[in-house]
Amino acid sequence: MRKILYNSGIKMVYVLVLLLLVHTAYSQEKTIKITDKKTGAEIPDVHYQYDNNRGFSDKAGNIVLTLTEGTQLFLSHLQYGKVAFSADEVETFAEQGTIELNQSSTYLPATVVLVHPTVGDKRKLKFTMQNKLAHDAGNLLESVSAISTIRKSGAYGFDPVLRGFKYDQINLVLDGSQTASAACPNRMDPAASQIPINMISEAEVLKGPHSLRYGNVFGGTINFKSTSPEFKEKSTPVGRLGTSYESNGNIFRTEGVAGVSGSKVDFRMFGAYSTGDDYTDGEGVDIAARFNRLNWGGKLGVKLSQTQNIGVLVSNNIAKDVDFPALPMDLRKDNTWLINASHSAVFYDKVLTAWNTSVYGTMVDHLMDNYDKVIEPRLVDAITDAKTRNYGGRSEMRFDFDKSYVFAGADYRFESADGYRERTMLMGPMAGNVLTDNVWQDAEIKRTGLFGEWHIAQPGFQFVVSARLDINSAKANNPDPRFESIYSDLETSHVHPSLSVGGTRLFNENISLGLWMGMATRSPGIAERYINQFPIGLDPYEMLGNPDLDPETNNQLDLVFRYQTEHTNINVNLFTSVLRDYISSEIREDLTPAMMTSPGVRQFVNIKKALMTGFEVNWTQQFSSFLSHDLGLVYTRGQDQELDEPLPEIPPMEFHYRLMGDFANGAVKPELLFRHAMKQDRIATSYGENETPAFSVVDAKISWLINDVFSATGGVQNLFDEAYYEHLARSVRSVEARPIYSPGRSFYLTLTLSFL
Repeated sequence: MRKILYNSGIKMVYVLVLLLLVHTAYSQEKTIKITDKKTGAEIPDVHYQYDNNRGFSDKAGNIVLTLTEGTQLFLSHLQYGKVAFSADEVETFAEQGTIELNQSSTYLPATVVLVHPTVGDKRKLKFTMQNKLAHDAGNLLESVSAISTIRKSGAYGFDPVLRGFKYDQINLVLDGSQTASAACPNRMDPAASQIPINMISEAEVLKGPHSLRYGNVFGGTINFKSTSPEFKEKSTPVGRLGTSYESNGNIFRTEGVAGVSGSKVDFRMFGAYSTGDDYTDGEGVDIAARFNRLNWGGKLGVKLSQTQNIGVLVSNNIAKDVDFPALPMDLRKDNTWLINASHSAVFYDKVLTAWNTSVYGTMVDHLMDNYDKVIEPRLVDAITDAKTRNYGGRSEMRFDFDKSYVFAGADYRFESADGYRERTMLMGPMAGNVLTDNVWQDAEIKRTGLFGEWHIAQPGFQFVVSARLDINSAKANNPDPRFESIYSDLETSHVHPSLSVGGTRLFNENISLGLWMGMATRSPGIAERYINQFPIGLDPYEMLGNPDLDPETNNQLDLVFRYQTEHTNINVNLFTSVLRDYISSEIREDLTPAMMTSPGVRQFVNIKKALMTGFEVNWTQQFSSFLSHDLGLVYTRGQDQELDEPLPEIPPMEFHYRLMGDFANGAVKPELLFRHAMKQDRIATSYGENETPAFSVVDAKISWLINDVFSATGGVQNLFDEAYYEHLARSVRSVEARPIYSPGRSFYLTLTLSFL
């Protein structure tokens, strides 16, 4: 009997030990990497919920789970949507060590442009060191098919136009909050020109008034995201050095980063210098395009704990002696400081999962003159000294629930502009006199906003509701007497809501359809309210601000179709914008211009009805392991329904095609790019717009990843030396009024050394 009990006890011990081992093996911690299914890129900041544990994937896309039998895993990410995995799937992921997610590009009408690639990353290598070395972010944004730029110079100050929306109709921010206002009345220094590109990781383009988190959005948001700190177990020096040369215009660029990454502190200094001279267009004509730009600064990241970080970014941009042949003056000096500080925190096992706060200040000092302009006869010497100041902050919290998550927060922006133009009369009875014009009238705008964005995930559906409420007030602290005599009240205040509702129906893993409806209201900007008879428009008329303007409203509908397989991605976006109180201008025959050379005065006014419609089609296909292509077609049609004529400055239909190779395990990547712009004959003759002929341009390049730290890129732009100009390129101020033609054939070479 004892023997039977003994043997039974031994068997029971074995069973218990076996069960314990199984339980231990099953419940041990597993590290799982979350990656993009198409590109293999690691995905940081994916929120996960597993049993009672919540958290975010780290910078390498890793999450750590203690496996529990029968427990589902929930993942959510703004670009990848929200997805749930069964307990069996979690076991499989734990064995494989990876989870692959499909990017949901139709979740919001958005485009992500990777600006600051990591050496060796196949996805990011598509965006070469040419991007990091670029001296003007507006020019870089032209790689997005829906974006064109207004060009008043051959090489600097390109002003983005997104689907026909421009200037203050586009919300351009750095790290979701920081803004910069052009001090130059002619926008020689648009906000895009102030971005420190070599410290930017990506540019997120949100089309339409559908994501209202980053400020008052009318036509879309362009959000430049600076690089995140990378903390390492041991203090490690990091650095990068790149240089490039472009033959047409003798353009030399160089940039570098140097710093130390440790377990608690990541500090990096950065700098970039670019210079260029006149270039030759396809007809052999020299185009004034001289520029000099220096950017330097530093970024500090400090890990306060495992869940909290703080960061500080300081950047100084200096531009000197930049030619603007389409404007009455050239840029003499532009000095801009961008400073921001941020705090981020994540919370585990709570509904509140993240809280991010930032404050910023932007100071722009701008000087321009006409001293280098060849003018016959020369009647006046003119110089304008202007400055803008932007201050503000933003605080946003994220709440995660079982099947949805919410962003909620508030932001504040203060913007001011001041400056004077001095005119020294050289001829006539007033020769020797100096006249002073109060250009900006020390105007200011204050914006306070509350916002919320609710993301809801259901089987086969994804919904987003975004809302915003803004209070906008403006005044002129030093009004010009003539300006005061035209208007009875120079102080204005508006309260306006914005709302967007939309979602995506996922029919299967390949096909989805999204519908987005948005209504956004925008108060006029400083120039539209207070510019004091200065020629800042398409024609040489002096523009007069109007504080009596009503806010303009955009009622927009986006329909987004997507078809995706392992090797093919087709995306079609149809949109229409019904615009009310659209801000435009009209000639005032009763007002006399300040300068004799101006044909008259235009006053900003509201157009009761206007309409914009268009589409974007993109087809990406992977033919084989070494060959792929990308095809795009974009078009926007704008119509002033009050005057029954086209809206001004709308780019023509464009076709883009890119053929890409991938050889030697991703080390060698050739590219061939073709772009065709149709003729633009839908023009606003009342604004002095002219038709633009069609053109085709071919570029070619090859990137070579020599080893882990050294890479090179060489290529040729405008391979066939085509003579062409963009529809949004302004005309040179001369007797001929010839448009600013784009550069002819140009060869370039880029070299990079990176230890990041």
